Amino acid sequence: MFPFPTQPDLEPTTWTVGQLTSYVRQMFELDYRLRDIDVSGEISNFTRAASGHLYFTLKDATAQLKCVMWRAQAERLRFRPAEGDAVVAHGRLSVYEVGGVYQFYVDQLQPAGRGDLAIAFERLKDKLAAEGLFDAENKQSIPAFPRKIGIVTSADAAALRDILNVLQRRNPLVSVLIAPTLVQGESAPLQIVRALRWLDGRDDIDLILIARGGGAIEDLWAFNDERVARAIYLARHPIISGVGHETDFTIADFVADLRAPTPSAAAELAVPDLSGLRPALADLGAQLAAALGDRLAARRAAVRARAQLLLLLSPRRMLDSDRQQVDALAARLVAGLNRGLDRRRGRLAVAAAELSAVSPLATLARGFAIVRDAEGRLIRSVAQARPGTPITIQLGDGAFEAQVTS
Repeated sequence: MFPFPTQPDLEPTTWTVGQLTSYVRQMFELDYRLRDIDVSGEISNFTRAASGHLYFTLKDATAQLKCVMWRAQAERLRFRPAEGDAVVAHGRLSVYEVGGVYQFYVDQLQPAGRGDLAIAFERLKDKLAAEGLFDAENKQSIPAFPRKIGIVTSADAAALRDILNVLQRRNPLVSVLIAPTLVQGESAPLQIVRALRWLDGRDDIDLILIARGGGAIEDLWAFNDERVARAIYLARHPIISGVGHETDFTIADFVADLRAPTPSAAAELAVPDLSGLRPALADLGAQLAAALGDRLAARRAAVRARAQLLLLLSPRRMLDSDRQQVDALAARLVAGLNRGLDRRRGRLAVAAAELSAVSPLATLARGFAIVRDAEGRLIRSVAQARPGTPITIQLGDGAFEAQVTS
C-alpha cells in the first residue's frame, strides 16, 4: 500500500513537504488515465545530457509540460528531436519529488511536423536573407582595441555580470555603458530597439554587445523579432550578438556583425586579453629598439661619410693645398733664380777675367800710367805735352794732377 502520512485518529497533523509531495505523486500514479497517455506539443528547451537522457518541454499556446526520456527509450528513436519540432509523446505523468514538479515520463516520441515558432523563425530568416541582411559584405569589422563598449541587456541578469567580469579580467581599461532593457516578453523587442538606437546614436561608443542568457525558444523570441533585426542591420556601430547558449541561434545572431555562442564569449570577442599582449608588446619594443639602433648607426655612418666628403671638398683644404703648391713653386723659383745667378756670376767672373786681361787698369797695376790733357784726351806722344800743359796722370791706385815743365 501507499505510505500515507500518519496522523492521530481525528486530529489533523502538519505535513512535511516530502509527505505532501509523495502523496501528490501517488495520486497521479493512481489515476489510470495519466499512466498511458499521448500528448502533442512543440519541443522547447531541448537538452541531451551526457548520460544520454533527454530533457525538454512540450508546449502549446496555453501551457508547458516538463518531459524526460531515459536513454534506453531515446536510443530507439528513429529521428533526432530538435528545438521547435512538433511531436506526439507517449508516456505517463508523475511527480519529480526532489524538484517538486510534475513531469511527463516519455517512452515513445513521434514527429508531427514543425512547430509554429519554428515555422515563423524559418520564414523570417528566409525573408531577411533574401533582402541581404545576412550578407558578409554588409558586416562591419570589430575594432581590435575598443575604448568604450555599449551593452544592451537586462540590468539584473546574470549575463550582464558575466560580461562585466570578463571585460574586467581581460581589459580593465575599457569603459562600459549599459542600456538596460527587457529581454523577454511582448514589450521586449521595442525596448531592445530603443536601447540599441540610443547607444548607436552616441559618438563615444566603439562597439555594442547585445546579450541574453540561455532559455527556451520562446524565452529568446524577442531576438527573433523583425524590428530588432532591422535595427541591428541599420546600426552604424559594429555589433556582437551573444544570445542564449552555444546551441541557440536567433535572427539577431545572423544579422549581427559577429555572433558569439554565449554572453561571456561575446565579451571575450569584444576585447583583447592585455595580459597576453604584454609579451608581444615586449618583443615589439625590442624589435623597435633594434631597428632604431640600426637606423641610427646607418645615419651616423652616412654623416661621417658626408663629413669626409665635405673635408675633401673643403675650400680650406684646397687653399692649404694651393698654399703648399705656392711654397713649392716659390722654392723652385728661388732655386732657379739662384742657379741662374750662379751661372751668371760664373760667366761674369770669366768675362771679368777676360776683361781684366785686356783692361788698362791691369796695365796700370803693372806700373804703367795713363796721361790725359785738361780735356781728358789721351796723350800718346811727347809732342802733345808742351811745357805748361796741365795733365792728369792715372795710375793703378788713383790719379793726380800735374803740369808739363819741359
